[in-house]
Order: sequence, then C-alpha cells, then structure tokens
Amino acid sequence: METLILFAPLFLGFEIWQLVLSERYLGIKQIARGTDPRTLGLGEFTAFCWSVTIVGYWFWMLALLVPSLGRIHGISLLAVSTVGFSLRRGSPLKWVLVILTFEGAIRVGLLFSLCAMVWRRL
Repeated sequence: METLILFAPLFLGFEIWQLVLSERYLGIKQIARGTDPRTLGLGEFTAFCWSVTIVGYWFWMLALLVPSLGRIHGISLLAVSTVGFSLRRGSPLKWVLVILTFEGAIRVGLLFSLCAMVWRRL
C-alpha cells in the first residue's frame, strides 16, 4: 500500500478545521455586521500553519496522481479545489461562505472515502 495515502486522515482533520475557521471569519454574524473579514486578520502562527498546510495539501493532491490507488480521489480533489477557487474569486462576499461550505463538504466526503478505502485495505 502506498504510504502517501496514509496522510488522508491528517488532511481530513485540516478540512474540518478549515471549515470551522471559515465560519468564524466569514460567518453569518460577520456578514450581518457588515465587517470585512480581511480586516480581522489571523494570528501570525495560525496564518503560518494554515498557509504551510495548504501548500502541502496541494503537493499531496498532485502526488496522489502518481499511484493507482487514489488517483481518482486526487483528480477529484484537484478539480473541486480548482472550481471552488475560481467560483470564490468572482463571487461577492456573501456567497463566498456558501461556496466554501459546499467545497469543503465535497472535499471532506472525498477524503473520508479515501480514508475508508485505506482502512479496508489494512
């Protein structure tokens, strides 16, 4: 079995953490107040960890294209991330949370499926 796929639970936890943070910084309360979440800012350590994990996550998704055991998951994760990013980029602030939530839910489902597949093979 490919050891690369064993990182799936780590990224599943990251996706859940990312959904919680996006709700905190782009949540309905923030939108109702009319505040721009970009002015709130993350703590330096949190921003660093988030950025490093996102870059590592993209490299991991690209690396999933090499082994045959997770290739479809890698393609799907890359497609969802790319489409989600392009939709968020052109959307008003009110729709960004909706798109992030759907995008995150789809990625969580894909990662959970990958984790289940690995668990069955162990």
